[in-house]
Amino acid sequence: MIIADINRFIKQHIELYGEELFLDSIIKKSKKSSHNSSKADLLKNLSSKVDIDLSFYKENINSKVIFGGGDPNADLLIVGESPSDYEIQENKPFLGSSGKLLDKILKAIGCTRSAKVYLTHLIKYKIEDSRYPLNSEINKFIPLLKKQIEIIEPKIIVGLGVVVGKALLNENLSMDQMRGEVHSFYSYPLKITYSPSTLLREQGLKKLAWEDFQFIRDFIK
Repeated sequence: MIIADINRFIKQHIELYGEELFLDSIIKKSKKSSHNSSKADLLKNLSSKVDIDLSFYKENINSKVIFGGGDPNADLLIVGESPSDYEIQENKPFLGSSGKLLDKILKAIGCTRSAKVYLTHLIKYKIEDSRYPLNSEINKFIPLLKKQIEIIEPKIIVGLGVVVGKALLNENLSMDQMRGEVHSFYSYPLKITYSPSTLLREQGLKKLAWEDFQFIRDFIK
């Protein structure tokens, strides 16, 4: 089947069955080879299929998909809200000033981007006008995030920021309420803390974030 035929099939499938059903079908197909593939191979395979799918229906058609990156055998899976323009340009998650701060925090707990940590976003492409993601966008990407988690099997998931926390918990809670305990996301431990961008704007919150990451450090030992 040539590329044009593949593209036409994908478009017709989405028109007939909807966006979320199509993405879900791609995720289910990726499970077939899971028994004989490494985690890195599984993530690569999932990424390539999702990239084709999302190119047909994402609202911001000019934005590339940033799937994620890091250690496929990570103990710690970190979820941000959505990639920035610079991250889209460089095709990597968590760059710029926020990324540098996150790198310092990870180093302080004995981790790096390439060892023990996998980085991804809830929404895999740039959201225009710095608006909050729509519920429809969140619902599109939750199944994909769930599949990433199932492949990586981290000891703990860390959600960065209020938007990510509310989406993963499916509750309208404040950051203080979310930080207060370890939650569960599809049976995996989930900790919510401040995003690096928030910490850069509000320096006084760094102490609280450091308390959270000290807990995370001890949790994954």
